[in-house]
Amino acid sequence: MTMPLSIPVQRLAHGEGLPLPAAQTSGSAGMDLVAALPDAEPVTLAPRARAAVPTGLTLAIPEGFEGQVRPRSGLALKHGITVANAPGTIDADYRGEVKVILINLGEEPVTIRRGERIAQLVIAPVTRATLIPADTLDKTSRGSGGFGSTGR
Repeated sequence: MTMPLSIPVQRLAHGEGLPLPAAQTSGSAGMDLVAALPDAEPVTLAPRARAAVPTGLTLAIPEGFEGQVRPRSGLALKHGITVANAPGTIDADYRGEVKVILINLGEEPVTIRRGERIAQLVIAPVTRATLIPADTLDKTSRGSGGFGSTGR
């Protein structure tokens, strides 16, 4: 078992009183992010509408890691709510508020209220790569076969 990574987090004024992201079970990969909306100002997403929902948090993710913002499967299945740019990336050098771009792919409007769990945050290592120009690439059995080329 690896030691947990410590990440400094700052709660903004509109995030006061809300829980910090935390794993819900010992085997959870993600930590739930909650909506830091004013009580009197929920966000209603019409079908195919999207919104950047504030979390009231800023993070200091260490160099060599990223935060991945992913959809919650229950919201996706029950209401058609997902993260529009899934997974969203929080870079190690970003210090602004974490916001979640939600989109309603369902058929009915969905209202998001303060404190609702809206996405999950996964902290993952980043591998740096340098792309180098090449005149040719090695051959593979797939070659240039694109979408669906390997079957169903």
